[in-house]
Formats: sequence, structure tokens, C-alpha cells
Amino acid sequence: MYGWLWRKLPGPLGKRLLTAALLATIAAAVLWYLVFPLLEPAVTLDEVTVRK
Repeated sequence: MYGWLWRKLPGPLGKRLLTAALLATIAAAVLWYLVFPLLEPAVTLDEVTVRK
């Protein structure tokens, strides 16, 4: 998948690196601000049960 994405990016090496970094930043921001807050109620990390 990464090879396919790299081949589809336009321009020379510098522009490809900048575009790839921008895409990774956008993907991280979407996960951090949209996806993870929506999933937080379903994933209860605060409630820990210890069994003996």
C-alpha cells in the first residue's frame, strides 16, 4: 500500500516527502479529534477489575 501511495504522489522527491508528511498529519488529526473521541465511551480504560 505504501508503495502504491508513493507512486501516486506527484512531483519530485522533495514534494513527495512534503505531501506524504502532510497526509500523515491530516490522518493523525482526524483520528485524534474525530475518531478517538467517538470511540472513547465504548473503551473504558478507567474501570479496572482485578481478579484473584
